[in-house]
Amino acid sequence: MKVLWAPWRMEYILGEDKPQECIFCPQPGEDLKSRLVLFSGRYSRVMMNKYPYINGHLLVSPLRHVPGLDDLSEAELLDLMLKVRQSLAILKQVMRPDGFNVGLNLGQVAGAGFESHLHFHIVPRWLGDTNYIPVFSEVRVIPEHFRQTYEKLAPHFQALKDGDLSCGTSR
Repeated sequence: MKVLWAPWRMEYILGEDKPQECIFCPQPGEDLKSRLVLFSGRYSRVMMNKYPYINGHLLVSPLRHVPGLDDLSEAELLDLMLKVRQSLAILKQVMRPDGFNVGLNLGQVAGAGFESHLHFHIVPRWLGDTNYIPVFSEVRVIPEHFRQTYEKLAPHFQALKDGDLSCGTSR
């Protein structure tokens, strides 16, 4: 028998109130912490993936609901890419991964649940994080609850200033 402990999935599986609205778009009166939003600025937003591939899996999106990079203004595009870079720097500092997978979801066939709102996935990777379990059992092991990861990352993202052009490291 295969058993995988993932209690946060039950809320989604049993919930009748699955989000109909775009998860990346700001909502009136939203509680950023409950939505796992680490940073929300003038142009971009960084949030944790509620159903991560591995600890520290982040989603970076423009605030504006657009399907493609060519739909963004230059300011939005620059801010989006800076937030990706700043997110990488924070993850390096806090979680110390050996590398990253960074990908852009564009369109439903790319796996985007909300195909008309482009977003980046940032997935930290560690040497040895791909072991026999996913190969033989098609199961991923995520060793830390996403709320604990949120608490580790949140202070670093709260320190970002909107329009901050630094990436958290000196150049």
